Amino acid sequence: MSATPAPRLRWLGRVDYEPTWRAMQEFTDRRDAGSADEIWFLEHPPVYTLGMNADPAHVLERGAIPVLRIDRGGQVTYHGPGQLVVYPLIDLRRARLGVRDLVTALERAVVEQAATFGIEASIRCGAPGVYVGERKLASIGIRVRRGASYHGLALNVDMDLEPFSRINPCGYAGLEMTQLGALGGPRSVHEVARGLEAPLLARLYGGGSA
Repeated sequence: MSATPAPRLRWLGRVDYEPTWRAMQEFTDRRDAGSADEIWFLEHPPVYTLGMNADPAHVLERGAIPVLRIDRGGQVTYHGPGQLVVYPLIDLRRARLGVRDLVTALERAVVEQAATFGIEASIRCGAPGVYVGERKLASIGIRVRRGASYHGLALNVDMDLEPFSRINPCGYAGLEMTQLGALGGPRSVHEVARGLEAPLLARLYGGGSA
């Protein structure tokens, strides 16, 4: 039996949302049992995204920011410069991970990394994401198709948080957001991406990458 290929880590820089979303779909549709998993690290220009069953009423005032309805779970969130987005494109059956396992791995990796900056972060039962006190640091939304995952994690690093005030983040009215830079952590998205690699791989695979 051939060895499972190691996951490939890709830094994409700042890329538009819709073509990246379509690229995730295409990757998922064309992969086979021998395809290596990929984990994409990137930023997006300003955009609001609504999950498949999200209530558009949670967008209170969009202004000039585009709104896209997409094929992940969850309600509405905001992406913008200064936010690290991580898309794990994983064959869940091969990795023996359920959706809840994947979400927990993403959450725990962020909690572990935040601790290295002296930030005490936590997760909540029934409310996916990572929190510092009552404020949300990271949001998670996943889609599974053909036994493989796409979409993923959005971790606030050093961004303009004002657009979050124009939505009910993740469907919660009045939910406040926070970010690593404001909590004493790094302000470089690329630095945070590099630092997240090890805890993320350890949670998903037990370590190691291509």
